[in-house]
Amino acid sequence: MSTFKEYDSYDGLGLAELVRRKEVSPADICEEAISRIERINPRLNAVVTPMFELARKAIESGLPKGPFSGVPFLLKDLIAAYAGVPLRGGSRAYKNYVPGEDCELVKRFKKAGLVIAGKTNCPEFGLLGVTEPELFGPTRNPWNTDHTPGGSSGGSAAAVASGMVPIASGGDGGGSIRIPSSHCGLFGLKPTRGRNPTGPEHGAIWQGAVVEHILSRSVRDSAAMLDATCGADVGAPYIIPMSERPYIEEIEEDPGLLRLAFTTRSPIETEVHPECVRAVENTVKLLEDLGHTVDEDRPDLDGMALAKSYLAMYFGEIAADIEELESILGRKARREDVESLTWTLGLLGRTFSSGYFVKSMREWGIASRKMGQFHEQYDLYLTPTVAYPPVKIGELQPKPAEQVAMKIVNTLGLGKLVQLSGLTDKMAIDSLSKTPFTQLANFTGQPAMSVPLHWTKEGLPCGVQFVGRFGDEATLFRLAAQLEKAKPWFDRRPPLPSS
Repeated sequence: MSTFKEYDSYDGLGLAELVRRKEVSPADICEEAISRIERINPRLNAVVTPMFELARKAIESGLPKGPFSGVPFLLKDLIAAYAGVPLRGGSRAYKNYVPGEDCELVKRFKKAGLVIAGKTNCPEFGLLGVTEPELFGPTRNPWNTDHTPGGSSGGSAAAVASGMVPIASGGDGGGSIRIPSSHCGLFGLKPTRGRNPTGPEHGAIWQGAVVEHILSRSVRDSAAMLDATCGADVGAPYIIPMSERPYIEEIEEDPGLLRLAFTTRSPIETEVHPECVRAVENTVKLLEDLGHTVDEDRPDLDGMALAKSYLAMYFGEIAADIEELESILGRKARREDVESLTWTLGLLGRTFSSGYFVKSMREWGIASRKMGQFHEQYDLYLTPTVAYPPVKIGELQPKPAEQVAMKIVNTLGLGKLVQLSGLTDKMAIDSLSKTPFTQLANFTGQPAMSVPLHWTKEGLPCGVQFVGRFGDEATLFRLAAQLEKAKPWFDRRPPLPSS
């Protein structure tokens, strides 16, 4: 049993430095992480696949001398294939699926010296902004267990925020790193499209919207990890220029005097909670105190057209996921193989024409051009990360009447009728009303980060989002490091036992 009780006083790089100096062994750190997972996880349901023996064996076999050598780590149970370990994606359809090889990103995590101790909970197929899959049940927010940690990387966020591990992996196709980072008081960066690898099984995931990275308590852990994992792999769909210097060096640089635009208006003109508005207003004052210029402005974009385009991609990808289940199940998928909502969304995905899908994707190109023009005037774009603080568990689940309607639609295959009724427009507003700000960076491929600078009166975290120019994580990291010094958050902990 470990006696390393100072464990959560360090970030990932801090633990790695202790290992390098031989002040603590990787085995002691690992046992402390396992102890915390065993003690805290029953209250949060963040870790769904323990990998404790694999972690111990990795240490016994000798760890690579990477920047995170000896640091405990958790993988989000979606996309991140680890050979011989189930990859379920929050779905009962995948409950028996075991990949035969590591994906490229997991290989790079291992090369960095990480000790992978388990996999974290996510919604089915990573589809929702809350983590409440029927397969594993809901993950709870360590700041208040009645509330969600967000999604889809909610399990990773809850694990890091509660002190189980200092860092964990996540993926972001519409805010799935930034939303749970905001809800759990963490730093979360979505890198530029193409910055991290997606192979060998995947190419442009969700038409290029999805990028994987990590959730962390410190800015420097995020920077160092991106240094360790970035770069195209064989057959990559996107190859973008590498940073001029390591990101871990960027955080030591002064960001200079930046010009930022900000808004608190939802791009789909839905309500924004006063606490989320306050988070941005307080950040504007902090930025001005640091010498930056901040103007109230926003890009000239058609928010509803982009929301509809997102759902066109979303529905289509779900339909394709369900069709591809045949290779996993050995037969065609049936309604009972997935959650009712997933099946309904898949039906909708089969109702749109290929012409409608292509037209929808063209909206992303228009947005990219307009954001490029916007960034000729502004270095960064500041918004709330989310429109509402963390909702309660179950609050966004379909209501009883909606469940009945879904059952009828699913049984009779009435996806086309739903589309023709105009309900899909209402779905665009309803589904994105709590999280309307994060999708833009997924459409355009730009890097974006959620920074934990605000807590509500009820003690729930509420992050702010910064969007940078395409390929310019460096400016984001430099500003994040400055904000971290000006308004530290590392020692702010949720009221769960952590030692």
